[in-house]
Amino acid sequence: MTQKAALSRFALAFIAGFVSVLLFHQGMLALLHTINFAPRAPYSTIPTQPLGIPQILSSAFWGGIWGLIWLVAIAPRFRQEKSYWLAALIFGAIAPTLVAWFIVAPLKGQPPAGGWQLVGIITGLLVNGAWGVGTAGLFKLLTRRQSY
Repeated sequence: MTQKAALSRFALAFIAGFVSVLLFHQGMLALLHTINFAPRAPYSTIPTQPLGIPQILSSAFWGGIWGLIWLVAIAPRFRQEKSYWLAALIFGAIAPTLVAWFIVAPLKGQPPAGGWQLVGIITGLLVNGAWGVGTAGLFKLLTRRQSY
C-alpha cells in the first residue's frame, strides 16, 4: 500500500468514526432517551472543560480517534463478513466504554462506571456498540473501491 493510500485510509477511518458518533451513537442515545430509558438527551451542546467545545463535537472528535484505533488494531484481523460485524459491535461496546468509565470519568471527578448504575452501564454499552457497528459500516462504504 502506498503512503498516499495509507493516509487516505487513516482519514477515512477518522471520518467514519466521527460521523458514526453523529448518526449511530447519538441515534441510539436519542432512541433510549425517547423511550425514557436514558435521562441524557442526544446532541448536547454543553461546553466541555477545559476548552469549552460543545460536547457533541468533542464526542465526534473522539469517535474519529477511536475510528483510527478500529482501523489499526481490529479491522485487519476480521476480514470475514460475520466476524467483522461482530468484532465491530464488541469493540465498540467494550473499548470506548471501559475507557470512559475507568479513565475519563475519574479524570472528570466522576465515579467510575457512572457509579455502577444499571441504566448508565446499559446505555454506555448500547450507544458505543451502535457506534462500533456504524463505524465499521461507514468505513466499508467509504473504502469499497480500495483494496482491503
